[in-house]
This record gives sequence, structure tokens and C-alpha cells, in this order.
Amino acid sequence: MPAIENLRDMLNASAEKYGGKAAYLYKERLGGPYLEISFEQFRNDVYCLGTALLDGGFSGCRMAVIGENRYEWIVSYLTVACGLGVIVPLDRELPPHEIAALIKRADLDAISYSSKVAGKLREALSLLAEEGVDAASIRLISMDEPPEDLGALHLHALIEKGRKLRAAGTRRYDKLPIDPDEMRILLFTSGTTGLAKGVMLSHRNLCSNVQATAVYVDLDRLSGEKVGLSILPMHHTYEFSANVLGSLYQGGTLAFCEGLKHIVKNMGEAGTTYMIAVPLIFENMHSKIWKKAEKEGRADKMRALLKMIKNLSRIGAIDKRLAKRTARMFKEVHEAFGGRLELMIAGAAAIDPDVISDFNAMGFRMVQGYGMTECSPIIALNPDYAVKAASAGLPLPGTELYIDEPDEAGVGEIVCRSDSVMLGYYKDPEETAKVLSQDRWLRTGDYGYLDASGYVYITGRKKNVIVTKNGKNIFPEEVEYYLCRSRFIKEAVVSGKTDDKSGDLIVSAEIFPDFDAAREAGADDEEKLRALLRQEVEACNDSMPMYKRIKAFSVRQTEFEKTTTRKIKRW
Repeated sequence: MPAIENLRDMLNASAEKYGGKAAYLYKERLGGPYLEISFEQFRNDVYCLGTALLDGGFSGCRMAVIGENRYEWIVSYLTVACGLGVIVPLDRELPPHEIAALIKRADLDAISYSSKVAGKLREALSLLAEEGVDAASIRLISMDEPPEDLGALHLHALIEKGRKLRAAGTRRYDKLPIDPDEMRILLFTSGTTGLAKGVMLSHRNLCSNVQATAVYVDLDRLSGEKVGLSILPMHHTYEFSANVLGSLYQGGTLAFCEGLKHIVKNMGEAGTTYMIAVPLIFENMHSKIWKKAEKEGRADKMRALLKMIKNLSRIGAIDKRLAKRTARMFKEVHEAFGGRLELMIAGAAAIDPDVISDFNAMGFRMVQGYGMTECSPIIALNPDYAVKAASAGLPLPGTELYIDEPDEAGVGEIVCRSDSVMLGYYKDPEETAKVLSQDRWLRTGDYGYLDASGYVYITGRKKNVIVTKNGKNIFPEEVEYYLCRSRFIKEAVVSGKTDDKSGDLIVSAEIFPDFDAAREAGADDEEKLRALLRQEVEACNDSMPMYKRIKAFSVRQTEFEKTTTRKIKRW
């Protein structure tokens, strides 16, 4: 592929090179067959939608896209980003009041949405109207047949309108100028309305990241067809950049997963050969393999075989023939994942290195990487030909990286610079200055070290963010904000802790109550106080997505220790 600096070039180059090959596999109904959309049709749909929107006065728009993973989501994103305006992906799991706040913060004038979020969107717009915001002026585009009460345009009708305009010779959309260094993508981190940061990204940011990633993970090295599965939410830059754009750039066919319960079934139906996911998904797959082996009495034999393969691998004694023999030995495991899976890429959170080494020994290729939204997102990645299971990988080509103020063990904050680094935080120069220097060095807020070969190892978070196994970032301050809105709670400190029963990371809160207010409400003993606080915690949970909800809490009798500026000392 030629060097590209904007998404329109990427779209055009892929359409020219791959033409009638399937770019996407989708289903019209749950459980139905996969249907194809070619690279050429994808480009045409983007250009037709763009032509219709430009004709309809959407030039310079700021449009959100919100809904489940689907073809229309991607068409909406690229149509706006490729010259029309600024695209703002939103998390469909957010409650209505957070959606409303982000609509306001992003200065949106249009929203492309799916019917599955229509109810939330309706409520969000009502909340804005109550605040005096002119919500009625926000233009709506439904990916499905639009509900009459929202007065939305229909995306597919717009595409057809654009097709007719183009047939009549209208080509203005094709020539809209694209400055590769201008903000065209606005991504909100997983924060609440008051604390989420708006990450400003450009075409150069995304294109440089996709091209650099392809050096280390080249889909042409797969022995079979290039078919991926879209599982993670597309508003997450890891999914969109690495999977959606990565597949587009490298000519991969991307199938839309019907849901977490259908992953294995969809892998078989689509003929998936590569898969990008968070550690939790791969660790669950790994766990099921061993549970089945234990049940069938084959676990000891498998362990011995894997140990031998790993030892041979360390000394470079595994050639292609032995790799194929290994795949045959673990044929049943491969068939359980559709029979064609070759490559697995883990990211967005740390993964157990044993999972990577086991899968590689079983005849798959598995790598992990490291990144953040502010880097579009990948900073480091294991090359698929030189994997270190415990490492996050090598800095991407074109990425400079160093460890700031390393301790005796070489551990310090990871700082990097590349064309993938964000433009800054939206309307927040103070926060931008905290992490981004004038010469474009980004402070990641993560601790880590480099080995002698330059591989990156992540040792922990610099600040307080809780990172769940499925790659969700939870900022304790957000949850504390909601807790402390209760008149019965004076202070709270939220952290992640490992659940003794499940082993999963859960959100836990330590609460210092307002004892006077609690007594006035009738909570005059320990049991009643705890019941009252449990009620307040549940009310807090109702304001947040499932993954942010508090699963455990404790009650303290004294205030938290403070700094001289009256900030709670967390550790």
C-alpha cells in the first residue's frame, strides 16, 4: 500500500486495490447468514452519503455517531471525517444524562444513531431542552427506519439520494479539502460528564498509527483469507483504529459479531483468521480449553507437550513444518475457534503472559500491544514474528519512547512522541499542557521499563485509573463524584480490588458518612447505617454504565487523611 496521510486516501486506495472483495460481513437478522459488502460498494456508499449530506447543508457539521457495531456506523464516521466536518463517537452504554452532557460539550449539531439507542437519545434531548439548549436544532439521522417522534432522516434514503445526485454529475463532496493535521475526530475518554477528556485527533494521527501497526502485524503473513471479527465497541479507538481502519488498510474482511455469546459461532460462520480483542475474551477462551482438557483427562499430556514446544521455540528449533505439526496436534482446539483462526491481538489492558505463550505453542500467533486514546491508540506492539509474551512490545516504527526518571530497577513514567500523538484535549489547554510538551512529547501516566532489546514492559498506572480485564478505564474521581452527591456521604475513596470469589477486578468504595444526616434519617445504628448507604450506592450505580458500578463498600469512622491543600491522600 502507498503512504497515505488522510482517511479518504485510505478509502480510495483500498477500493482500487481490493474492488469487489468483501470488506464487511453483516447479518440482516440475528442468526441469519452473513452477507457481503465490497470495498467498492463501501467507498460508493460513503461518497453517496457525503454528497447527500453536503447537499442538505451538513457542511462543517459536528456529528456524533452512537450505536452498536454495524456497517452504517462506519459509513457515518468516514463520511463526516472525510471532509464534511468533525465526527464524535459516543459510547452507547452511557446513561441519557451523560449523553446529553457530551452533546452539549462537543457542540454537536447532528447525530447518527441506531434504533437501539433511540430511547436514550430521546431522553438526552429532552434533558437538554429542559436546560434551555436548542435541542430541536440538532439534526438526526437514523441508521434504521426513523421513529416518527424524533423526526430523523433515514441514512439509507440519504445514500440513495446521494446516488442520484452523483449520477446527475454532482461531485462536490469528492473534492472537499482535508487538512491532515486538523481536528476531525473528537473522542471522549471513559469519563463522566464533568471529568471526561475530549481527545482531539487528526487524519495524520490515525493514518500514521495504522500504517506503523501494519509493519509489525502484516495480515498478508496469514496463510488463509484475511477475515477479522468486530467484537469491541467501535467508539473505542482501539477497535476502530486497529480493527476497522487496520482491516480497511490491509484489505481484511471484517465480520460484525452478533454479541459476546455468539463469538465462537460467528468465528466459524465468517471463517475468522484474525481477531482483535481485550484480555478478558482471550483469557476466557484459554480457560475453557483447560477446563475441557481437565474434564477429559488430557490436561497433563497437553502441559507436557506445550512445555516441549516452548523449550524448542526458545532455542529456535521450531520451523514451519513443526509449526504445522503443532497445529495438527491441537486440531480440536483450532476447530473450537472456527478452524481457521491464526492470529490473535490483545490490547487495552494487561494480559496473563501464560495465555500468550500457551496459544503460540498451540499453533496460533498471539501478540499484545500497549497504547492509549491520546496516541490513536497504539504506542508499542509485539511484532508477530518476534513475540515476548510478558512484554507490551516494541515502540511502533516512527515512535520515540523513553522512561522518565527511572528508579533503580529502571522503572519510570513512559513518555513518547510520534505522528500518532493527539493534538490536545478539547477546550482544555491546562490539562493538555500537563501531558503534552510544546515539542510534542506525551506523558502517558503509565509506569514501565525497557529491556535490553527495547521491548516495553508495563508495571502499573501512575495515577488512580482502574483498568478492568475487558479494557474499560474507570476513573475513581468519577464514581466518587456521584457518591458524594448524596447528603449522607461526606467523603469517599474508590479503588479497584480483586474479588475473592471470582478473581475479577471490581470497583470498591470506602465511605465516610455524614453521621448527623444519617441519624436524622433514622439510621441510628450500624445495621441501619449500612442499609442506608447501600441504598445510596445503588442510586449512584443507576447513574453509571454497568462496568463502573460499585460492587463492594466499607464504612469508616473518621475522615480521610488530607494533604495541605485538603486533598485526600489515597495511599
